[in-house]
Amino acid sequence: MSATDPQSAFTFLSQGALIQEFTVAGLNIVQSFPEAKFYKTHNDVYLGETIGRTTNRVKGAKIENLNGRTYELAVNDGDNPNSLHGGARGWGKQDFEGPQPVNRNGKEGVQFRYLSKDGEEAYPGTVECFVWYTAGMEDGKTVLEVEYQVELVGDECEESVVGVTNHSYFQVNPGAPTTEGTVVTLGTDNYLELDAHQVPTGNITLFPSIPPAGVSFTLGPTEPTIDDCFVIDTAAPTSCPLDTRNLPVHMLAIISHPNTGLHLEIHSTEPAFQFYTGDGLYIPEAETDDGVKIPSRGKRSGIAIEPSRYVNCAGREDWRGMCRLRKGELWGARSVYRAWKE
Repeated sequence: MSATDPQSAFTFLSQGALIQEFTVAGLNIVQSFPEAKFYKTHNDVYLGETIGRTTNRVKGAKIENLNGRTYELAVNDGDNPNSLHGGARGWGKQDFEGPQPVNRNGKEGVQFRYLSKDGEEAYPGTVECFVWYTAGMEDGKTVLEVEYQVELVGDECEESVVGVTNHSYFQVNPGAPTTEGTVVTLGTDNYLELDAHQVPTGNITLFPSIPPAGVSFTLGPTEPTIDDCFVIDTAAPTSCPLDTRNLPVHMLAIISHPNTGLHLEIHSTEPAFQFYTGDGLYIPEAETDDGVKIPSRGKRSGIAIEPSRYVNCAGREDWRGMCRLRKGELWGARSVYRAWKE
């Protein structure tokens, strides 16, 4: 899909409705594989995937007091006893219907659809997910808008929990082994304090090792190390609507690199975002059908910026209003990615 500039284009795959290419000035700024098959065999790190039915971690891989019962989820968070990114085979590992060309809000786009059945990864209720990608050029910038919608369409239960985001790893110095030298500006320095198992304690405080919001910092070879949920809206547990698409977008993060002049801004209607410097990232080497070898990629070779609700909102009853989906309701979110080369 083109953004109307021949040097700017996008490629999406039906597996996970994932982003394979995000091309700006002829350069792909997401970590990717050249062939679709590798996303099924070499992608334990969720490259480009649409994450669901929930995002990030669910504490103890358990949801209590939903439909009057407890749901035991897959434990798949390394040494932590949590469920991560929707389970062992979340939506990023599933094949969506699409891409179907559409014109949405006056822009060229594609649509993906996925029907997640009751009991998939132990989540209750059959839900229907739509993902829309639309592309365009604005003031010389390549713009990708991502929109999600989820509805509880089955009659198996009265309520479920939902969270959807994209898990691309961005590299605005394409071809470099790491993101060292990337300049980062975050839209907030509030974050969810974590316990020993990477789950929020409930406290929102200032992140300790970066400058205040709006002040840029540069990624070094090993520091800072970040894998945390930053909070845009500290009142979200009581004020965040289930469908945020009609809210104004807020700047989450801006990243750039002086070697390339590439810039990426990420804005979203979501109240929080995970920022991950990729310190545990490993993408194994691969070989294409015509014998081209793709080298492995290691830690800090990409940055994940994942717009979302609060981590573990599905597992906490006092935060569950952000993600509880009942019959007749829609869960929705919208994010905007703007990229350009100076």
